[in-house]
Amino acid sequence: MYICNVKVIFEKTYLKELYTQGKTCDKKHWFQPDVVKRYQQRIKILVDAPRIETLYQIKSLNYEVLSGDKTSISSIRVNDKYRIEFTVNTDKEPLVTICNVLELSNHNK
Repeated sequence: MYICNVKVIFEKTYLKELYTQGKTCDKKHWFQPDVVKRYQQRIKILVDAPRIETLYQIKSLNYEVLSGDKTSISSIRVNDKYRIEFTVNTDKEPLVTICNVLELSNHNK
């Protein structure tokens, strides 16, 4: 069994700010405090995951690989309305899974 690490990279500044500071300077990406708190918790789960496959075991995340125009993008739920979209790449030496967080989106739109 391989020990691997999940490395989280934020594609957009506001995503990193929401995780590290709990708020963003970008007024366009303002979210309710409960959404931000759950977003931070979900990112922490990604960071702490020993393998990306671990996400399947946490039913409340609803981890899935998307299809259609979002082929090769994965997602986990923040709540009933929002999800975190990310790509997953594996670097073989050492075994590191890189989650590139793309968006905190309203998945009902």
